[in-house]
Amino acid sequence: MHIVITGGAGFLGARLARTLLALGQLSLAGAPARDIARITLVDRAPPPPDLAANARIAAATGDLNAQLADDAATFWREADAVFHLAAAVSGECEADFDLGMRSNFAATHGLLEKLRALGTRPVLVFSSSLAVFGDSPEQPLPALIDDHTLPTPQTSYGIQKFIGEQLVADYTRKGFVQGRSVRLMTVSVRPGLPNGAASGFFSGMIREPLAGLRAACPVPDETPVAIASPARTIEGIVRAAEASDADWGPRTALNLPSLATTVGEMAAALERVAGRAATDLLDRTPDAAIRRIVKTWPGRFDTPRARALGLTADESFDAVIRAYVRESPDAVKLVIGA
Repeated sequence: MHIVITGGAGFLGARLARTLLALGQLSLAGAPARDIARITLVDRAPPPPDLAANARIAAATGDLNAQLADDAATFWREADAVFHLAAAVSGECEADFDLGMRSNFAATHGLLEKLRALGTRPVLVFSSSLAVFGDSPEQPLPALIDDHTLPTPQTSYGIQKFIGEQLVADYTRKGFVQGRSVRLMTVSVRPGLPNGAASGFFSGMIREPLAGLRAACPVPDETPVAIASPARTIEGIVRAAEASDADWGPRTALNLPSLATTVGEMAAALERVAGRAATDLLDRTPDAAIRRIVKTWPGRFDTPRARALGLTADESFDAVIRAYVRESPDAVKLVIGA
């Protein structure tokens, strides 16, 4: 089996690649499991050293739109499954409309057109976002988002992701791909450096204080957030590829499970795990631009479709923080409580 991951050198793409390598086999759309022979990581950046050194990993480095236009790139034709994770993030899309349209709309459409032209009909997993749901005075969101809630995006990023979902659904309906769209929740705690996502502080407010660094927490404590750990997020992405058509159900996107919490509760969990020394490093200076984006997103989901696939939310944010500490010990400088 050959798998392609767009955005494969990024945090989620690299974690997905490591997960697939560890599994060794994958069942696609309910078919019998097959050995994973090769994973091609498509990204502007080269893969992390551990993946670059793996014999089953190939790298296609460069702009995704350029990779799609390159007739010499044979890995598209050979792909049994494509995980499309590459995207410009929310804050970037609000600041640069053209970037968002090029990275999130044009690249997704280009990928689907490439696969349609090849006629290989691979399994395609598209990473969408909770940002397809947006609250506004004219059309307030319900208190609880369920599998039948109508998307009402209020940001360029959310609109681009919703367009991607609809394209994947129609290319699936026409038989060009076997598409599954999964709506990712706010992923925390992300390791590494901050990115341009409006949601980035949801990781930074935990990651930086644990490293002994100050961190921005620019929204009020009562701000709701639907959290999923990196492990739960990857679990949902892999399960989307594995599920049979009967188990997957309708062509509409799947809301992944989430832990409903607030910024204040996240800070309290940080203090329980690492003490007052950690929360003293939080900078509460408001950021109106970030708050304007984040306040439109929902904080509570009911996900029966995901539960039927065996997917569950994280049990607590304390457990999410402790999982980050276990996985990134070199990045943690504060003393962690028992």
